[in-house]
Amino acid sequence: MLNKILEDCNFVIENAKYVKINDNKIDELVKNADNIESAHWLSSSPFGLLDLSVKKIINFLLIFEAIDFSFWGNPKWTIETRFGSLDGSIALLYAILEYVKNTESADFSKVSKEEFSNILKGNIQIPLFNERYKIIKNISIIVNKEMNGNFYQFIKNINNDKELFKIINKYFPYFKDERIYNGRKIHFYKLAQLLVSDILHIRRLKENVIVDYSNLVGCSDYKIPQVLRALDIIEYNEELSALIDNKKEIEMNSEYEVEIRASMIVVINKIKEKMNGNAVAIDINDYLFGQAKNKMIELKPYHLTRTINY
Repeated sequence: MLNKILEDCNFVIENAKYVKINDNKIDELVKNADNIESAHWLSSSPFGLLDLSVKKIINFLLIFEAIDFSFWGNPKWTIETRFGSLDGSIALLYAILEYVKNTESADFSKVSKEEFSNILKGNIQIPLFNERYKIIKNISIIVNKEMNGNFYQFIKNINNDKELFKIINKYFPYFKDERIYNGRKIHFYKLAQLLVSDILHIRRLKENVIVDYSNLVGCSDYKIPQVLRALDIIEYNEELSALIDNKKEIEMNSEYEVEIRASMIVVINKIKEKMNGNAVAIDINDYLFGQAKNKMIELKPYHLTRTINY
């Protein structure tokens, strides 16, 4: 499946109408990039996450990554915390982690919709609230039924990305992330790859085990294409540029959305090839995501698609 993602994205870019890739700018990035193998984001232990046991962290990550999608809006969903106002993915992480820390079992199969609403209480209701609630409930039910209530115990001996990716997608259909483009099914599986990466990084960090995440191809979202566009690595035609720059919603499964998402996977692979095996795709992915905070890069708006996939 992981190889299929890259094959599908290459097919999209070969037939793309709205997006193209500038290889010369990729060469510039590779020449000037600093520390692509930067520390994984979880190594900073946001909100004391690494103080928890590996079991509790990984069980938490399954829930968190499954509903870590679609935060954009006006106003943006925001919560108040002891660290100040937070929004987006980091706010979700804080809210779910606080519940997990302060609840003995943290079994979301028993959480009512009202309780879940209180967990995520903010200035407005979080986008796609009902979808998040359904996913979080059903994933907990599956873990209880198929994994004796302990996801970590079920996967703790899996140290490679291919096997872990297969298990996640076998048991949890909510990670399905596919589109249709020119009559062909296109696979992305952004959140499944992100979960695999996070689990393996945590196991290496906390358990000091040897892991392999070299087969992951990238987590296709909205932020990395935004960075790549700012670097002139991906270019949108006039029609698509106008839609994005005017913050018009782009429909899920539209040619626009599929081409945007596919372009970043293809770019990551091109960077990997130009680095002659000195970096793996998921590290390049994380490096590019982190560049969104680089004050030297002038970002334009990212594309707006309402979806449970990213």
